[in-house]
Amino acid sequence: MKKRLSYIIILILLIAVEVVIALTQHNNWLRAYGGDVIVVWAVYCLVQSVIGGKKPVITHIGVLIFAFLVEFLQYIHIVDIIGLGDIEFFRILIGTSFAVKDLYSYALGTAIGIAGSLIYSKMKKSRINTK
Repeated sequence: MKKRLSYIIILILLIAVEVVIALTQHNNWLRAYGGDVIVVWAVYCLVQSVIGGKKPVITHIGVLIFAFLVEFLQYIHIVDIIGLGDIEFFRILIGTSFAVKDLYSYALGTAIGIAGSLIYSKMKKSRINTK
């Protein structure tokens, strides 16, 4: 339960950062790319809060696949296909524009997340071995 709580707290902080970016950053690289890097971390924390911190690298890759899927669904204008195109909330949630640069941002966010998970795992093992 302690691990899940940690992921929930981090998720809430990441959502807060995303909201601040959305409200304060307009037409710059932070909003365009930084938000996409951070969103894969937020989805990762959401998933880990449900599954309890298991298999971090596999979870990161699963989140990346999900992010790519959502981006490709934007390419085919899924929000309009399913009839939600007139509702602003769903246009924002699902997205309406495909961009290859977003895929790079998701991949970068995932790479940073995997690196962080591996470093954390090594540090944790190192602490256990020194006790």
